Amino acid sequence: MYKLLLAGLMALPLAGQVTTDVGELAWMAGHWGPEAASKKVASEEHWIAPAGGMMLAVSRTIAGGKVVQFEFLRIETRADGIYYVAQPGGKPPVAFKLTKAGKNSAMFENPTHDNPKIITYQLDGTNGMVATLEGDERGQHKKQSFRFEKVTGR
Repeated sequence: MYKLLLAGLMALPLAGQVTTDVGELAWMAGHWGPEAASKKVASEEHWIAPAGGMMLAVSRTIAGGKVVQFEFLRIETRADGIYYVAQPGGKPPVAFKLTKAGKNSAMFENPTHDNPKIITYQLDGTNGMVATLEGDERGQHKKQSFRFEKVTGR
């Protein structure tokens, strides 16, 4: 009996184990728009399905009928892991290493960056996704979440 129990435990993934296959993040692919309830500020991300060890995306935020923020994004495979690379406003890239991943979630971290230090994506139900940014700004911890709905027919 102990051999069966031990064999079952050996089959479980190790705590903290992270994927090295960008394909396992395919659940992020698609056009994600603002929740229907969101009226004042509308953020959206469009993620291209993984291919060749990379995913690409663009993001924009619209307020008052004008783009107030845009970003080029990618998730790429490197020799030492998977990285989320952000270029807000076309500025130089900042990389965040994938530190945790699940069936419908991913956490990327860069402890040396000010804000954000942590970027998390999580599926929410069958048609939603939440992106959360956490970091330090002027000596205070900040946490901001963006709720998206899957946009179809675009």
